[in-house]
Amino acid sequence: MTQTRETLSFKPGEVILYPGVPGPRDRVYRVLEGLVRLEAVDEEGNALTLRLVRPGGYFGEEALSGTERTYFAEAVTEVAVEALPKEPRPEELLDLVAHLAQALSESYRRIERLATQRLKNRMAAALLELAETPLAREEEEGLVLRATHDELAAAVGSVRETVTKVIGELVREGYIRSGYGKILLKDVKGLKELAQSRGEGR
Repeated sequence: MTQTRETLSFKPGEVILYPGVPGPRDRVYRVLEGLVRLEAVDEEGNALTLRLVRPGGYFGEEALSGTERTYFAEAVTEVAVEALPKEPRPEELLDLVAHLAQALSESYRRIERLATQRLKNRMAAALLELAETPLAREEEEGLVLRATHDELAAAVGSVRETVTKVIGELVREGYIRSGYGKILLKDVKGLKELAQSRGEGR
């Protein structure tokens, strides 16, 4: 018997899940379209992106374990998600485990970058990660990323003012071109080399 799936839609900026203990109606969600950001926010309002969930990826896994959720899940673009049934099929659970294992591996790399890399190098890595999401598209001038300085600050664990300075540095060095709410990646190869380097000092 085919189980009916609940599909939900969200507009950019809408919060899909809030921090707290999952309730009985909470579900694990699979992203069908768009991009979801999982974000922790401290008491002063500073945000840190924990991970980005692309189409095919899952979030809200706390619904399976009952553990407390410590993050917000927010729609970055127009988003469509599918709620998994309370008791997913074995093949769905295997797919969920595979995606969560990949997400955990990406989290390890993110933690390592935060601990060992200079901000400019972390920024290069964040720009490349965002370039593989629905926020980026090929335009006539090249690969263009639509992201604000606030979003970039959350991606690298910094504040907007500092990120603006680093963006200016990357512009001067010819890696990117920055406009209002969008960034042209001019030197992707150079950004990859920068992302793989720790940089001088901290």
